[in-house]
Amino acid sequence: MTKADIFEKVADTTGYSKKESAELVEAVFTLIKSTLESGEKLKIAGFGNFEVKQKADRRGRNPQTGEAITIEARRILTFKPSNVLKMAINKI
Repeated sequence: MTKADIFEKVADTTGYSKKESAELVEAVFTLIKSTLESGEKLKIAGFGNFEVKQKADRRGRNPQTGEAITIEARRILTFKPSNVLKMAINKI
């Protein structure tokens, strides 16, 4: 499913125009993005939790040369689905 598909589904479901639906969805995505960029957790009831975690430097190896390298520290995004979503996917 693409963003355009989401815009269309929101328009069909809510009765808003496609332009209004696109603006609403973009506003939600912008809010989610800014929340995660600031390092806050994002909890959506019935859907799941998004969290930004910090990974430390670690040792790695170049697979072509076998040379040891250091993989830089970075932030990663994790998602943990809610039990409601898990049950819906598994049709329990």
